[in-house]
Amino acid sequence: MKVAIFFGSKSDTGVMKKAADVLKEFGVDYKAYILSAHRAGDLLVKTIKQVESDGCKVIIAGAGLSAALPGVIASRTVLPVIGVPLECINPGKSNGLAGMDALLSVVQMPPQIPVASVGIGNAKNAAYLALQILALTDDDIKQKLLAFRQKLADDAAANGGMGVEL
Repeated sequence: MKVAIFFGSKSDTGVMKKAADVLKEFGVDYKAYILSAHRAGDLLVKTIKQVESDGCKVIIAGAGLSAALPGVIASRTVLPVIGVPLECINPGKSNGLAGMDALLSVVQMPPQIPVASVGIGNAKNAAYLALQILALTDDDIKQKLLAFRQKLADDAAANGGMGVEL
């Protein structure tokens, strides 16, 4: 396993699955865990140690509200942690902050314990960033990323430069 995906609530599965889908597309092994930093702290620490011993290289952690999960994980490992701020969606209710609380919690980590961050709910970008980190030492992933980027450029060129009628 090269990537571990953590998120604090089953309700976050739909968003965090987008990271898993990208990793699958690139053939990268991952495992996903639903663990709350607040409700299952001891189990979280144990699981972090387990993913480290399993050879994990990068951790993606999604969390809403106070978004403590990415920071707690980062405090327990030296592996790169990519935080995915999540909008807390309660049926019939709104926390009124649309994920801004989670975004600020992830990016405002105290000095010496960094967490990388992507946009609110953008688990796909977390997976792409994890792939870039892995590509530093894995030539197969690097070649797949280069081919992916070339396809993006080719698609953009095929759709650009032409006059369009609006």
